[in-house]
Amino acid sequence: MTKDAPQSEIIPTDAGEARITWHPAPSARLLLAVSHGAGGGIEARDLQALAAELPAHGVSVALVEQPWRVAGKKLAPAPKTLDTGWRGIWPTLEKKGLPVISGGRSAGARVACRTATELGAAAVLALSFPLHPPGRPEKSRADELLGAGVPTLVVQGGNDPFGKPAEFPEGTYDLVEIPFGDHGFAVPKRAGIGQDEAVRRITDGVIHWAGMLGA
Repeated sequence: MTKDAPQSEIIPTDAGEARITWHPAPSARLLLAVSHGAGGGIEARDLQALAAELPAHGVSVALVEQPWRVAGKKLAPAPKTLDTGWRGIWPTLEKKGLPVISGGRSAGARVACRTATELGAAAVLALSFPLHPPGRPEKSRADELLGAGVPTLVVQGGNDPFGKPAEFPEGTYDLVEIPFGDHGFAVPKRAGIGQDEAVRRITDGVIHWAGMLGA
């Protein structure tokens, strides 16, 4: 079956207009809605890889651009405003009639965790969760991750300055480590794996985890 071409849709929210780019699965059982971080957009390598690979495994993907990105602004707004934008796109996601995995990378992962229970998310995918600001481990955001209240997968670079896997507290979430990966999952030559392999480990980890949801 030929994969449908991605389609974009503008969604009004109380924080401004958001944009969803749909990557539908031919036969979907789950919908992953995943947003970007504070320093980039949906062109991030991990988001693009998930959108390319997951539909073949029964998971439709909605890449979500927060209103500040759609408006062309350089800086992300306060967390409260990010949460407002995420809430605003949720009714559109629910119209698909599928269990929704709430996901994001970096700041987007924090949004997904903070709002998961309130919105009725089936699970949370946290890519490069910013456990703390670089060099400031005392400023932990672990309470957001631990408070998600739904099955959660963290995919974290082994050398992420915002929190290495060994720094994460014990919890009921799952964690996939990308060896030597930084906050954007870039890997150096000493990692022993190329960039393509690093990205494949991200998608394989998410596909395996998503396959167990509802099992």
